[in-house]
Amino acid sequence: MLSRLGALLQEAVGAREPSIDLLQAFVEHWKGITNYYIETTDENTPAKKTDIPWRLKQMLDILVYEEQQQVAVGEAGPCLEYLLQHKILETLCTLGKAEYPPGMRQQVFQFFSKVLAQVQHPLLHYLSVHRPVQKLLRLGGTAPGSVTEKEEVQFTTVLCSKIQQDPELLAYILEGKKIVGRKKACREPTPLPKDTASHRDKDCSHDGAPARAQLDGEPCGAQALNSHLPAETEELDGGTAESNLITSLLGLCQSKKSRVALKAQENLLLLVSVASPAAATYLVQSSPCCPAIVQHLCQLYRSMPVFLDPADIAALEGISWRLPSAPSDEASFPGKEALAAFLGWFDYCDHLITEAHTVVADALAKAVAEKFFMETLQPQLLHVSEQSILTSTALLTAMLHQLRSPALLREAVAFLLGTDRQPEAPRDNPHALSAHLIGHCDHLSDEISIATLRLFEELLQKPHEGIIRSLVLRNLEGRPYVAWGSPEPESYEDTLDLEEDPYFTDSFLDSGFPPRAKPRLAPATSYDGKTAVTEIVNSFLCLVPEEAKTSAFLEETGYDTYVHDAYGLFQECSSRVASWGWPLTPTPLDPHEPERPFFEGHFLRVLFDRMSRILDQPYSLNLQVTSVLSRLALFPHPHIHEYLLDPYISLAPGCRSLFSVLVRVIGDLMQRIQRVPQFPGKLLLVRKQLTGQAPGEQLDHQTLLQGVVVLEEFCKELAAIAFVKFPPRDPRQNLSPAPEGQV
Repeated sequence: MLSRLGALLQEAVGAREPSIDLLQAFVEHWKGITNYYIETTDENTPAKKTDIPWRLKQMLDILVYEEQQQVAVGEAGPCLEYLLQHKILETLCTLGKAEYPPGMRQQVFQFFSKVLAQVQHPLLHYLSVHRPVQKLLRLGGTAPGSVTEKEEVQFTTVLCSKIQQDPELLAYILEGKKIVGRKKACREPTPLPKDTASHRDKDCSHDGAPARAQLDGEPCGAQALNSHLPAETEELDGGTAESNLITSLLGLCQSKKSRVALKAQENLLLLVSVASPAAATYLVQSSPCCPAIVQHLCQLYRSMPVFLDPADIAALEGISWRLPSAPSDEASFPGKEALAAFLGWFDYCDHLITEAHTVVADALAKAVAEKFFMETLQPQLLHVSEQSILTSTALLTAMLHQLRSPALLREAVAFLLGTDRQPEAPRDNPHALSAHLIGHCDHLSDEISIATLRLFEELLQKPHEGIIRSLVLRNLEGRPYVAWGSPEPESYEDTLDLEEDPYFTDSFLDSGFPPRAKPRLAPATSYDGKTAVTEIVNSFLCLVPEEAKTSAFLEETGYDTYVHDAYGLFQECSSRVASWGWPLTPTPLDPHEPERPFFEGHFLRVLFDRMSRILDQPYSLNLQVTSVLSRLALFPHPHIHEYLLDPYISLAPGCRSLFSVLVRVIGDLMQRIQRVPQFPGKLLLVRKQLTGQAPGEQLDHQTLLQGVVVLEEFCKELAAIAFVKFPPRDPRQNLSPAPEGQV
């Protein structure tokens, strides 16, 4: 405390009536401020070079000291009464708008913030405080990027802190636009969040000050200043009243000053997380909170370039709302800043929904789904332009990667996959967007196919049962893929035995493919004992013939490494689905249930079709197809495990499984090998090229050779997944990995 004030307070302690001395000092400082406007002739002197900041500081210190000395808790002292009844804050707000002297607006914001923060009396319940607070919010909201941003965010921080302490204040502060315009506020009852009738009476009892506040009969309020201020600053009510705490915070969130934007975002986060259901309902129904947040998200999306490289988007997937700018060490590309701003704000929306009150979270998630997902993003996903499809799909993948809130994930799943969970039919009319996205997995453009497959891979890693149920599980219910009434397994494809299938030659059967001499008679009994896992793992490891294997020649990590990786991924997947209540064993076949034609579903059909063309597709596309299938195979549902990882199930007529598709591919490969001169040497060279051990020169049949390498690794990966999943009821069983190519 300054020496002058200290001396004043010491004198007040020894005085007969200390309250009069404090009040006199308080009034003298206020008179000093008003006299400045009456007497000064220099309008260009900055406010900080006048005595106004010092006098405001003395007034604040007096108010705080008076409250500390107050005996009766909750009573307003004489200085505070003077502040309220002479509408000093109203006058200061007018001076702040006038920016006279220059920099006065900063001084006003600082004074308001300190008074509200340091004075413990509930000031926001007074109209003579509430009205200027609303006006000051409007004043800050009309000057985006102004020099007062730092002071504005401090002011909103104090308000949000007060609301957190008393959530019922939220509605009172947010309805300011209804109160600010009232010319006769004292005559009209104003609903307050708590019983503050006594405060209101003090605030509006009469136009004059209390007897003890009438010192020397001199004017100390706005009346003395009106003739010395510009006409447009005398009345703030005539302007727009749409700005309030929400719009002010959102404006500050868009500040170019990172610290200001971050603090404003933290304040808004605090505001939406208030515990009171009534306050949360008011925030949703009677404020622009949710629409304004989503509108900014849509604006940021539209500000990005029409085309962005998916690799560039993937490089910025880790953008956080707390660090929304792109890392400086990342390579620059057109639209980088706009992309970082969008991903940062989406991450912030997701964080808001996670932390917000349930009422606010649900409303904000629905607003994101309706205004952004459906109205803004969906037209781009359904566009005929390949560039639009590619960019929007890659952006959606990046958003899913960042998405954490259950409410927004629920809306995203409904948007992408719909809500239908009945078994699919080949010619049904599926959810429009889902059908388009699944179709894009088999697009003429390999880039679009890869981008869409990445989208589904990301989707499969989200903790929402509706994803895997919509894409796969609903079609496997009742196990219609299993053949009836046959003690022997049916053929793997189109009910043909291997020996009768024209794709399988003697050389193939002699190359190490496991004979079908030990078929299981009942598919439902495949989940017990080490024998079952040994047979299944060997089936995958020995599926690729020896002349098409090359990994053993390069001393690369083999099957054991896949087991290690699969174990970690399976543990992660199992923990994610643990609460979904999945059965441990397949549903018993019901002999009384009529047979229905089996359809694997549109998603698996596309994946199987892509897998059947692995020898003719680009290397990067094959990697993505096998990556998605591996993700599916990790799910610990017994039907998924049986259908994707059990080579010995008896397939119903006309059905295919993942293993049967691989068998077909191997049959095709054995015929093609005969037509490729020096096949083993070229295959080994291609593997060296893929691992960076040889120069990447172009070879004949390079696509085929790369496909064979992917096929070999994929079979090892499936074997490892099958190994770590046995027995399904206890995936933590400690089983030693098998040596390469053998169990």
